[in-house]
Amino acid sequence: MTSAVRVGVLGCGNVGGALVSLLAREANAIEARTGIRLEITRVAVRDLDKPRPPELNRAVLTTDPNAVVTADDVDVVVEIMGVLDPADELLRAALAAGKPVVTANKELLATRGVDLFAAAAAAGRDLLFEAAVGGGIPLIRPLRESLAGEPIARIMGIVNGTTNFILTRMTEDGATYEDALTEAQRLGYAEPDPTADVGGFDAGAKVAILASIAFGVGVSLDDVYCEGITKITATDIAFARRLGYVVKLLGIAEQVDGQIGVRVHPAMVPATHPLASVRDSFNAVFIEGDAVGELMLYGRGAGAMPTSSALLGDLLDAAHNLRQGGAGRAPVLSTAKLRSVDDLRSQYYLALDVADRPGVLAAVAGVLGNHGVSIQSMEQQGLGDEARLVFITHVAREADVQKTLRDLESLDAVRKIGGLLRVIGDEK
Repeated sequence: MTSAVRVGVLGCGNVGGALVSLLAREANAIEARTGIRLEITRVAVRDLDKPRPPELNRAVLTTDPNAVVTADDVDVVVEIMGVLDPADELLRAALAAGKPVVTANKELLATRGVDLFAAAAAAGRDLLFEAAVGGGIPLIRPLRESLAGEPIARIMGIVNGTTNFILTRMTEDGATYEDALTEAQRLGYAEPDPTADVGGFDAGAKVAILASIAFGVGVSLDDVYCEGITKITATDIAFARRLGYVVKLLGIAEQVDGQIGVRVHPAMVPATHPLASVRDSFNAVFIEGDAVGELMLYGRGAGAMPTSSALLGDLLDAAHNLRQGGAGRAPVLSTAKLRSVDDLRSQYYLALDVADRPGVLAAVAGVLGNHGVSIQSMEQQGLGDEARLVFITHVAREADVQKTLRDLESLDAVRKIGGLLRVIGDEK
């Protein structure tokens, strides 16, 4: 027996338009498989005159998002506005009215997710968000369901396609950061203002959400240490390659001694690691569990169609649960005991441009030694009256490395501190 579920959509840009087209194309097949007929009855947009997918009945358009949330002919609300406000207020109103919510809004979940999950639990309705992290890659549902009982030790992934594209071009073509960014903007991978991507903040929001679900604690974007790729040079990437590494921007959430550490930064990944082969705008998340071992989920982490696929999957779950009179299992988040990035222990790659004169290497080594940072290997390259010193350290504490950098900056012989990269392998 077919059951119609009426859908209200907040936002109809690229992703919203793709959802409309995908739903229209697959409606009959979905109904045959599930017995649910999804019907879009209201769509909130900013501009009524803007071109929309031909499958969309323009009679359902409105410029009043509140009218979508409160409408009697809307059973489930899909939010694709991509802003904090008024999305937060609208989703709370939908939940309070007994309507399940599906969202792709990573910024909202990474900053106000704990309160929204509580609102969903109080209303007894779903708040589903597979599309908020990893585009079309199933990440949230496996963590919430398949791995719900798994003692997860670490999640480490490439969760921003823009930066992965840039680093791929720098690695494979020898492009500079500036040229690779320009190409990413030309192809539509990067925004005119790319700060959220290249500064690591987009990845930070995503890893905050993953950490919350994986560890059952409330983690917000403010809890994430974020460092971007703007200082990465072709020299850093070439040196990493000689040592058997690939440079990637990683989002990492891990549990160490009962504390949760969440960070985003570029790192040297061993070329033999599965993440090292993730190219261009693709994403991948590597999960390490005590019982399951190692898993990797890989696919297109962005784009209108992959994201709409994730939205549609959540929409069907919400519709099914609504027809059953309830909701799926909501996240129960406790207060996180956060681990400072200062306590991270890792190997480090450090590049310095220094005056090429006697005694400089000894002075630099002395500063490292004063802070307990020991050298595993060192390379020196002549640059006229300057030299480039490149170090790989033994495992050291982040706080000690940062103190070392501050003291190195005060040395007269140090002209420039170049790259600083954590080395994946022995960090903990």
